[in-house]
Amino acid sequence: MKKILIIPAMLLFTGFVQLPAQRLMTLPQSVEEALKNSPQIVRSRLGLERTRELLNAQRASLRSNFRLNLNPYVYSNRRSYSEERQQWFNAESTSSNGVFDVSQPIIWTDGVIALQNEFGWQKNSGSLSANSFEGFSNNVRLVLDQPLFTYNRTKMTLKELEFDHENAKLRYALEALNVERQITQYFYQIYQKQMEVITLREEWENRKRSFEIISNKVEAGLVAKEEMLQAELDMMTSESAVQNSEVTLENIKDNFKYMLGMSLYEEIMVIAEVSVLPVDIDLNMATNFALSNRMEIRQRQIDIETGQFKLIRTNATNEFQGRLNVSVGLFGENEKVKGIYDNPTDNEDVRFSLEIPLFDWGEKKARMRAAEAELQTSEYDLEDEKKAIRRDIRQIDRSISNALIQIDIARKNEENAQLTYEINLEKYRNGDLTSMDLNLFQNQLTQKKNALTAALIDYKLELLNMKLQTLYDFEQQNSIIDDVMKYEMIQ
Repeated sequence: MKKILIIPAMLLFTGFVQLPAQRLMTLPQSVEEALKNSPQIVRSRLGLERTRELLNAQRASLRSNFRLNLNPYVYSNRRSYSEERQQWFNAESTSSNGVFDVSQPIIWTDGVIALQNEFGWQKNSGSLSANSFEGFSNNVRLVLDQPLFTYNRTKMTLKELEFDHENAKLRYALEALNVERQITQYFYQIYQKQMEVITLREEWENRKRSFEIISNKVEAGLVAKEEMLQAELDMMTSESAVQNSEVTLENIKDNFKYMLGMSLYEEIMVIAEVSVLPVDIDLNMATNFALSNRMEIRQRQIDIETGQFKLIRTNATNEFQGRLNVSVGLFGENEKVKGIYDNPTDNEDVRFSLEIPLFDWGEKKARMRAAEAELQTSEYDLEDEKKAIRRDIRQIDRSISNALIQIDIARKNEENAQLTYEINLEKYRNGDLTSMDLNLFQNQLTQKKNALTAALIDYKLELLNMKLQTLYDFEQQNSIIDDVMKYEMIQ
């Protein structure tokens, strides 16, 4: 099949109408601008930023946490009862203290180790001399809090946020591909409508010439006046078709500008060179490449992995678990800071606790069955996604082959319609054909021209679909995975 080329629409369109200053848009330029400013992309980019920052926050929380708690002034005056002396007494205290805490989560064990130091001053006085004290105290201790016999919640939370962020990157990349598809479709719709306006204007010019011819014949008394009235009606109908097509063109342009994030008041025109060369597509290679690289496959795999996490979490419902808490420290007090550790006291505290569920009325089993069903659904979705990819690629491959055939047919039809119109136009000039008959041939020529443009655009869109479905450009013979990765790596 020989190469088919349509002259850029701008060159023809500007020949019929005086246009105000317009911004000329090519397809690559339109796609690039949409990937920066499209409302869909902006929303997806914000979602990606949200998951990235949540992941950064979680990673930051796993580092050492430094905290200082201060109580600059605490005063208390209360009456209490002494069991030892069997009498009531008044107690008054004034204190000031601060606690410096350094805690470090342990990601490998889901525990926390902390170093705490509490330093303060206090003054106690009361009706019993034993309750009186004024001086400084310091308590330094090392604490380990470790859950036992359960899953690692810290690790799982981090992994889930990593999956969420990866999913957001995949959604962003998929949205970018979807925007590219939509922009391309709108672009070619505008291009097709521009070509249609050109064709309708050509038809309008032809009908005006026909009206002039029939008017001259009526004045010469060669044909009845009804012929002129019919020719005038055809001319007015053709003018109306031009106006309707221009309205539709402007509406499509508004949709296109909205997708690009442009001002609706900015005047634009698309310029394109729609050339078609047959492209050889290896169906097996296309299918295997898609199954290896499609982001939807990875999304389904992430669903399965997060489903397994949910299974683990559900299995921990009413679980048997324990906790170990160990604290060792050194306490000192003195009336002066310098001698605060002259007579230190060792503090040790070890606690081992168990939580043993006895009966839950089948709650855990029911929740496990629900989680297992959800996991099986995710596994089924993965296989179904693979089948859908194979199906879509096979259908697009058939559509591409059929589109090439339709282009050949449309090109032949357009050539025949052009020749037929020129022959019958000459007959019309010679008085061997009525205006109504010529009108049929004019309509036929218009339809065939538009059909050829539509066939060419359908072929280009099917090639685009194949590229987006397989992440491989068969026209350029190269993978577009690197192009997709730039969407995922956006910062």
